[in-house]
Amino acid sequence: MDHSLVTTSTSLEGYKIVKHLGVIRGITVRSRSALGNIAGGFQSLFGGRLSIYVELCENAREEAYQLMIQHAEVAGATAIINMRYDANEVMQGVTEVLAYGTAVVVEKV
Repeated sequence: MDHSLVTTSTSLEGYKIVKHLGVIRGITVRSRSALGNIAGGFQSLFGGRLSIYVELCENAREEAYQLMIQHAEVAGATAIINMRYDANEVMQGVTEVLAYGTAVVVEKV
């Protein structure tokens, strides 16, 4: 699937949706390591950007996004519309990141 055919919109400019395949998702669950918590705590003493946690969040979102795309391809989708992220703490220090959207088949107009 062309990664440019993933949008948060309900339509895709220049394409016609010919079939809705339903909701697809990619999910990952991540935890912070003890060393990451120490480094993050040290960074937080000085304020500003907490790069340790930014990297963790970016990696978790990217993994969930790639899994969502894989699931869409298995379903036969050529695009994903109405894409969103969600995150929930499963337990202290363990976070679920979910990427989801509607898998569709599109044709160029």
